[in-house]
Amino acid sequence: MPEKWNKRRRQMTLRDSDGRIVPQSPKVQLGSEKPGNTGVGKAVRIFRDQDAPPPTLSGETSVLDRLDRITHRAETHPEEVFNNLFSLLNYELLWYAFRRLKRGKTPGVDGVTVEDYEENLEGNLRELLSRLHRGSYRPMPSLRKNIPKGNGKTRALGISCVEDKLVQSAIVMILEQIYEVDFYDFSYGYRPGKSCHGTLANLGGIIATRKVNWVSDADIKGFFDNVSHERLVELLRKRISDRKMLRLICRFLKAGVMVNGKLQATEDGVPQGASLSPLLANVYLHYVLDEWFEQEVRPRLRGEAYLIRFADDFICCFELESDARRYQAVLPKRLDRFSLSIAEEKTKLIRFGRFARRDSQRRGEGAPATFDFLGFTHYCGRSRAGKFKLKRKTSGKKLRVKLKEMRLWFHHQLSTAVGEMWQVLNAKLRGHYQYYGINDNWPMLMAYRSKVRRMAKRHLSRRSQNSYVNWDDFNRFTELHPLANPKRLTDLIAMNRQGVCGGEK
Repeated sequence: MPEKWNKRRRQMTLRDSDGRIVPQSPKVQLGSEKPGNTGVGKAVRIFRDQDAPPPTLSGETSVLDRLDRITHRAETHPEEVFNNLFSLLNYELLWYAFRRLKRGKTPGVDGVTVEDYEENLEGNLRELLSRLHRGSYRPMPSLRKNIPKGNGKTRALGISCVEDKLVQSAIVMILEQIYEVDFYDFSYGYRPGKSCHGTLANLGGIIATRKVNWVSDADIKGFFDNVSHERLVELLRKRISDRKMLRLICRFLKAGVMVNGKLQATEDGVPQGASLSPLLANVYLHYVLDEWFEQEVRPRLRGEAYLIRFADDFICCFELESDARRYQAVLPKRLDRFSLSIAEEKTKLIRFGRFARRDSQRRGEGAPATFDFLGFTHYCGRSRAGKFKLKRKTSGKKLRVKLKEMRLWFHHQLSTAVGEMWQVLNAKLRGHYQYYGINDNWPMLMAYRSKVRRMAKRHLSRRSQNSYVNWDDFNRFTELHPLANPKRLTDLIAMNRQGVCGGEK
């Protein structure tokens, strides 16, 4: 391992601090009884109440109130440039940021888990705060882990250390107060109060009720790997002039990754899996795509046009074919200015909407084309009354990936107790139903459950040489230990009518 990395590890080593000693109060000392297990000279146990507020100095303004003031300032002064954000990184904010971390996750390159860090939480936070404000804090490289994608390729995830996750979470809490005011309502990815179902509901409402005849389905090629650090900092400077905060963000961008024990530099891109990456990605695409579409593209079009974006996946809807083709012609040039490119094989323009079936039949084009978005195939269907209805079903690509993952999971459960395995299996099924259980997708839910049921029967037969299970035995087993069934579907149409998914800004 390089000497520079060894030096950094020594600088980042956590030091053990002494336990806190709590003396007795004068009133207790005068009494005849001692206060249980907190007698004279005994160290206090770590306080683990996650819902209790962190200590705040008397007369000091809470960091949450200061964050609210930033939000108000951003709303009332849209052109304001903030220059004193780093001072918000105090003990109270770090405490709140730590409580947002999830337990039981894979540790980073230092091997420290959230539970390990919590054993001396106050001492660790105090020391981290000191290093932050001295300028000696250096993020550790993220641990590279590749997960399979549906097309045979892999997606690189970056697993950060607990301390780096904590600092990133604190930065997100600060920057969200500014950018949640700036972001458009059609931007949904990884934002508070927004979800994939809200994205789909809003898209369905636009296609069903607005003048939409064409849909542009475009895909940015390797977005998270090609974000330009230089251009990202330029875009951040539109709202942030605090040098310390910008320097800290740059250190995260340049922290590098550990691949097979070797440190690799990161010249471009933001690591997927880091707490800060989704916000930085949204900031980048806010200026590159959202603001450009609203302020430059839509005013120049003859018909109506709408954009829906979830992280780097986006769909554009148009009234006129000429507008759609003009947009598709200029989009690659716009992205190229910011070191991004279009994946040509995944980009298409299709006739879609309330009149797509009629227009396709008149032109002899057959059934209207479909498009995939957020794991669902969208197609033109009909309601019971015979009117147009946007319908969705689980994408065939996603279904194959889910079944492959389930088959691999069963393979690794041969030595796991059946009761424990069955409990996890039902949790996986419920998670699948929770996301894919939407209007018109019931048949695909039951198809998935049927295939998983066959896998489960085969798995029970393979646990030993004498454990063959026929269908009668399996049916009796599932009567005692049933497989989870989908209980109800999420009504995206109702979500859109009630305004749960948000509107346009």
